[in-house]
Amino acid sequence: MACAVRVLRTEAEALVTLADSLDGAFIRALDLLHGIEGRVVVSGMGKSGHVARKIAATMASTGTPAFFVHPGEASHGDLGMIARIDAVIALSNSGETHELADIIAYTRRFGIPLIGMTRKAASSLAEQSDVALILPPVPEACPLGLAPTTSTTMMLALGDALAVALLERRGFSAADFREFHPGGQLGRALLKVTDIMHAGADLPLCRLDSPLSDVIFEMTAKRLGCVGVTDEAGALVGIITDGDVRRHLTPELLAERADSIMSPRPKTIRPKALIVEALREMNEKKITTLFVIEADRPLGIVHIHDCLRAGAA
Repeated sequence: MACAVRVLRTEAEALVTLADSLDGAFIRALDLLHGIEGRVVVSGMGKSGHVARKIAATMASTGTPAFFVHPGEASHGDLGMIARIDAVIALSNSGETHELADIIAYTRRFGIPLIGMTRKAASSLAEQSDVALILPPVPEACPLGLAPTTSTTMMLALGDALAVALLERRGFSAADFREFHPGGQLGRALLKVTDIMHAGADLPLCRLDSPLSDVIFEMTAKRLGCVGVTDEAGALVGIITDGDVRRHLTPELLAERADSIMSPRPKTIRPKALIVEALREMNEKKITTLFVIEADRPLGIVHIHDCLRAGAA
């Protein structure tokens, strides 16, 4: 336990030191990455390579197109993946990782912006970089001072800082985020009612003066247990549920008009609402459907089962 606490505190203290050490180089790196036309190529060897993969993945998912290139594979053809409109972030604790030599030389030959992330300001990587992000000289959490621990944590955090700063500069929104995360709980949590609602020919509607025989046919055909009632202007003014039909069931019912049994002011929701909001509303009101409206006109209808199938629960 004592060892674990020491490791975590050592790395936490290193991150505070890293935050305090940020200077104009970080701003220059941010300006460089924000200004390119192409993508961000991230590379590193060994543990730095694993961190580089994560940085590329974080950037790609937050609005900055990025991918990882293995430095060994780069020397055998993958340099062709790096375009002259791209930028490269190279990670190396020592700044002397020989596998990165060909990538560094390639960026210098073709004028591709290079950002180096290293602990050694006097290293080859730092000296060749357009912007060098120098990690502060703090000890590794490993008691031997050999295994990359604190250094890789700082690299990872610095990559996150770049990704999030770029996100803010680009005005990246939750809606944009959902576009890149359609799967998993995160993507489902950001779904809007318009993503799952029944619309167009699947929307159960009738007019105020529609015969209840037509209303029942519409309700049966659309299979959502209700029909929305609209006025002459197309505004939603009421709702008829299968329960309403059962409660008013008489031999004369089919000859009645829709407005004779409808409930006025049906519960509705705005188009940009998240499905979790729709589910909460239906649970609180103890109902199973919500009409999605804009300017009083029905755009669609969402059923509680749609929300559950989409993973809102």
